[in-house]
Amino acid sequence: MPRKILVTNALPYANGDIHLGHLVGYIQGDVWVRYQRMRGNTVHYVCADDTHGTPIMLRAEKEGITPEALIARVHGEHLRDFTDFGVAFDNYHSTHSDENRAYAEDVYAKLRAAELIDTRAIEQFYDPVKEMFLPDRFIKGECPKCGAADQYGDNCEVCGAAYAPTDLKNPYSAVSGAKPVLKTSEHFFFRLSDPRAVAFLRDWTGGTNAAGGRRLQAEAANKMKEWLGDATTDENTLSDWDISRDAPYFGFEIPGAPGKYFYVWLDAPIGYLASFRNLAARRDDIAVEDFTDGHRAAAAATEMVHFIGKDILYFHALFWPAMLQFAGYRTPSQLCVNGFLTVDGSKMSKSRGTFITARSYVTQGLNPEWLRYYFATKSNGTMEDVDLNLDDMIAKVNSDLVGKYVNIASRCAGFIAKRFDGKLGASDAAATGDFEAAFRSGTIAEAYEERDYGRALREIMRLADLANQYVNDHKPWELAKLDGQDARLHVVCSTALTLFRDLTRYLKPVLPALAAKVENFLSIEQLDWQDTWQPLSAGHAINAYAHLMTRVERKQIDALLEANRESLAPATASNTKTSTKAAEHSQQRHAEKQQNSAQGAETAMTHISIDDFAKVDLRIARIVNAEHVEGADKLIRLQLDIGETENGQIKPRQVFAGIKSAYDPAALVGRLTVMVANLAPRKMKFGLSEGMVLAASDPDAKTGGLYILSPDSGAVAGMRVK
Repeated sequence: MPRKILVTNALPYANGDIHLGHLVGYIQGDVWVRYQRMRGNTVHYVCADDTHGTPIMLRAEKEGITPEALIARVHGEHLRDFTDFGVAFDNYHSTHSDENRAYAEDVYAKLRAAELIDTRAIEQFYDPVKEMFLPDRFIKGECPKCGAADQYGDNCEVCGAAYAPTDLKNPYSAVSGAKPVLKTSEHFFFRLSDPRAVAFLRDWTGGTNAAGGRRLQAEAANKMKEWLGDATTDENTLSDWDISRDAPYFGFEIPGAPGKYFYVWLDAPIGYLASFRNLAARRDDIAVEDFTDGHRAAAAATEMVHFIGKDILYFHALFWPAMLQFAGYRTPSQLCVNGFLTVDGSKMSKSRGTFITARSYVTQGLNPEWLRYYFATKSNGTMEDVDLNLDDMIAKVNSDLVGKYVNIASRCAGFIAKRFDGKLGASDAAATGDFEAAFRSGTIAEAYEERDYGRALREIMRLADLANQYVNDHKPWELAKLDGQDARLHVVCSTALTLFRDLTRYLKPVLPALAAKVENFLSIEQLDWQDTWQPLSAGHAINAYAHLMTRVERKQIDALLEANRESLAPATASNTKTSTKAAEHSQQRHAEKQQNSAQGAETAMTHISIDDFAKVDLRIARIVNAEHVEGADKLIRLQLDIGETENGQIKPRQVFAGIKSAYDPAALVGRLTVMVANLAPRKMKFGLSEGMVLAASDPDAKTGGLYILSPDSGAVAGMRVK
């Protein structure tokens, strides 16, 4: 039976930009949702901004606007960024909503009725100038362990020590700079240490869901055992949870407790339910209680799956399910926990320019699906960190997506359009066998289900290699030149496009925008995970082929890093003037570089005569072989057929081309291009280069690009370009 699943992603805090580290979890969630829908399952995918707390209140005050105005602006920015990266929520809501207030008050009332809420007096730091209690991160001072200055009230960033704010030496308020004073206040606590809660959590965190799968990944369940203690000795390491804050505070006031507010971490996860209810209010096909009511029998037939980062595992695996359980709501079916993002093996850094925002990535003109693909290749369904190695991303995207996948269609579609009126022929059953077998095995589907996207994509690229091998073995570009081979050419190209269709089906959860282009090109309805495998039928008409994806250029990545260094370099009171001057100098250097490039272009743009042009012998060349050059960073060794023969055999020219950053050698074999045939041979340490391949490029770092020229279909090796 089709599954009914409510899927959520962790709520981003409405106090900052979405960065690439955030996107790891959101892309993983979106890929899983798209896969489930392709399988015919019903999925409701929701999220919201986490909008309450002291940081929101203080930032709004600093900007001279209301908190409501701040969170409304950030909501639009977050939704824009998610949309740009193909993360397609059915509803993107806010925790500052009527639905969330109603749920928070209901949960709180039911926990009180279950005698799981206590009231206690606590002593904490108070800012006498701002007249507010200070969260730990808004208290600074000298580390009690190492003496480092300007450390936060919960841990030292120099020596790593953890401590209480009252342990700091010479504390001061990070809000006003005043010396804080200790003050007593009554707070509300959720009794997480209650034996009922501990027993429930020990069972829940180590258990399975209705579908038989684990609620938590193995490493997450093991972490819970550390926090929950040993059940055999009845040891309990859980502490009760402070769920209230004092005014002034931006949030929901606790009913019956003037001046007391729900702590942000109480109402934040409740935002999942609030966003879902907000969606259901606009739909006639959603029964919210079937997904949320712990006492309703229908809830057993639905699932609630959360995608979160490992930094918030404690809240989602302990507080959240306990709150739901004892308030009568259904508990999550599964927590899908992802690791952090590192860049080139290190923590993201503003000073190194590797703290990269989603907005800057898009603004610099990089394709979001490059990142979706790369993150998916690094995702294995565990809590392991994902490392963004930028050179590896360039190589993987260019090799896998452009060199292997897109290359299949680009080499075959033209023949169908020009020789067969855009209509496919029969497919070669022997060539499609591996694809049918992969479909029947369910290997790719299983990997997607388990969120082991890297394993799925490795299998998909294995199939892409087989498809390319089929094209290379049958050489449609040669069949097109031979008399009496039209029928065979038709079969080869039609088979290749059927294989391309299957690869697109498998890649669609990761690359939805690219898949939509392919669906249009092949003139097929939206691809899903069909029950049976069938080739594209003979006589099926396809549309004209258009370029599907460009290569990643290193200079595009360099421009992205530079943009983030300039915009996100930290500026403290002591270095603001220095960093500002450095930014101005950097901008001046960039402007001078652009001006010099423009002047150089104008100088070079002088007229030549037709006789000058006639001196250049441009020929159509077929790449018969291509390989990396050992010891060369930029070169590929090409063997080019330009129609020259020796003793009746083709005599190819050897050319060294500086296109290694843009092309996978295997993807070049069989392609036609244009070369300068009468360029004086140049002796290099790698061998003799007997010409030059023509390529187009763009000096603009934002768009970049290196593209060898390709003649129209029908051109043959040796033709003169004039």
